[in-house]
Amino acid sequence: MSHPTSPEQDWVGLSEASGLLGVSPATLRRWSDAGRLKVFTTPGGHRRFSRAALQRLMPADRPRRPSLGAAELTPVRIALSYRRARRAVSPELPWVLALTDEQRALFRERGHTLAAELLHYLDASQPGSAAQHLSEAAVGAAEHGRTAADLGLSLSQTVEGFLRFRAPFYHELIVAARRRGFDTGETTELMELAERGMDHLLLATMSGHSAHPVKRRVGGAPAEQLERGRR
Repeated sequence: MSHPTSPEQDWVGLSEASGLLGVSPATLRRWSDAGRLKVFTTPGGHRRFSRAALQRLMPADRPRRPSLGAAELTPVRIALSYRRARRAVSPELPWVLALTDEQRALFRERGHTLAAELLHYLDASQPGSAAQHLSEAAVGAAEHGRTAADLGLSLSQTVEGFLRFRAPFYHELIVAARRRGFDTGETTELMELAERGMDHLLLATMSGHSAHPVKRRVGGAPAEQLERGRR
């Protein structure tokens, strides 16, 4: 470990650094060994941590993280991200290309609704409100699964589509968090909450599909034929 380059820098000991961050000394040692914290070791073998680096890891002094809506993270913005993603993944998902304009519009409209409810869920200040928005989103996700089955999509195709198109949502969340100045803890909490919400919606989508018989064809081609075309 190197010594500080300037004597004017503010350095603190292990105990003080541990108290500032609210983590154990052992955790701080692991972080410094992994290079996550700027640190040097005195001739006597004691670690010294940069106060400025520690402060960047400290939670912001506010009751809750800023609103995502205030960051202009709207369903319309996410829809644009979805559109770019659809162009990118369509060659890998032949059934997407087989959808008619009407079918694409149906999926697009439902996607906008799900995105709006998810944003309300992530921004809710009360647990009851968050649960309500997630419940409403799950109803829409189940309907999405039923629609996919009605159009002839297999369960694997439906799940694959869901997984491919949730990535843009995560991307927009990270961009919004950076733009709004979320600290590390707030960003981590946001992404974990989004992951739990998405998992809930995926299960609802699968349940909706399983409860509805596959009876149509996508763009005139049987689902089985489209599945073979991917191989």
